[in-house]
Amino acid sequence: MTSVSADPSSKRLSFVVLSVLVLAALIPVLLRRPASENRVVVYCSHDSIFADAVIRRFEDRTGIEVDVRYDEEANKSLGLTNLLIAERDNPRCDVFWNNQTLGTIRLKEHGVLASYSGPGYARIPAAFKDPDGLWAGFAARMRVYIINSNRLPLPANIVGNHAATEAFDLEAVESLLDGKSIDSVAIAIPLFGTTLSHYSVLAAEWGLDRLRAWHQSLHDRGIREARGNGGVKDLVAEGACTVGFTDTDDAFVALQQGKPVRMIPVRLPFSGDAAKDKPDRQRQTIVIPNSVALIAGAGHPQNAKAFIDFLLSEEVELLLANSTSRQIPLGPVDDTKLSDEVRRLMNWAKDGIPLQNAAGENQKVLNWLSSEYTVQ
Repeated sequence: MTSVSADPSSKRLSFVVLSVLVLAALIPVLLRRPASENRVVVYCSHDSIFADAVIRRFEDRTGIEVDVRYDEEANKSLGLTNLLIAERDNPRCDVFWNNQTLGTIRLKEHGVLASYSGPGYARIPAAFKDPDGLWAGFAARMRVYIINSNRLPLPANIVGNHAATEAFDLEAVESLLDGKSIDSVAIAIPLFGTTLSHYSVLAAEWGLDRLRAWHQSLHDRGIREARGNGGVKDLVAEGACTVGFTDTDDAFVALQQGKPVRMIPVRLPFSGDAAKDKPDRQRQTIVIPNSVALIAGAGHPQNAKAFIDFLLSEEVELLLANSTSRQIPLGPVDDTKLSDEVRRLMNWAKDGIPLQNAAGENQKVLNWLSSEYTVQ
């Protein structure tokens, strides 16, 4: 009987095909990093110039490698929030460091966050954290009026008196905002950023109908709109406008540049339980913290918790408070390590409005504004 041998070329082809199939099956396994690997994946919408210093200090302190994804778009916190929702069933991120709060609260409603109440969480006041441990705020900015000191000079008899200056400025600004023409007032387009958060707070305090009427009144009376808070700061710092709505960090940029400006917090009357709890105080402020949250299904949960505790520490709040952005500590800190200007901001922040109600209005406000600006 004659045996029939296989064609050597056919054997080689079969081997190649089999090798390719095996490699294809192994590639996902080879590329997948084990959950125990000494790293943590962070999505971060905070400005990298400040976040990098914090991240490098954490890496040096712990030996844990931080893989950070920044989003540099103008609506960066919104972009990362939407990405986390899209990745909910297969998360790549361990920790979300948001430079605001409302988007983080929105993630709670989508089931993206996991609870963690560590030692960092414990030092943050209740007004600035989720009661179930799903997020916590820290190192805040505040909505303020930036005022051109040449266009709105202080009376000589109150210069250096903080309380008298604040009372004078608040009365002068509110009188200006009530005027027939406000073409010397500037505000950022409220479709994103902290101006969107500001509008969401107003919607929670006033209702959406009153907010719409206020917005329309601003435009009817000639308010000037800038692309962002930095643009508002420039208009006031250069004397093109008398007053602008912006954030503390932008106002400090102008002050550091030696521009003739000063600032006071945007204040709203207390309402509801807040009015009962603080009968000696008449106004509340709009405080917008950074926020941090653990992602449900995080691949590196222990490292993620270590990073969260570090962000919520006194050390990091002091680091950010003493940076050029002058972010406001929310937990207890050694105030001898703070500048006078930051201590003053901390006093204003004590009257901060809890943001949970504003988060419930955020999407409604965004839907309305998106329609409003599409028409325009």
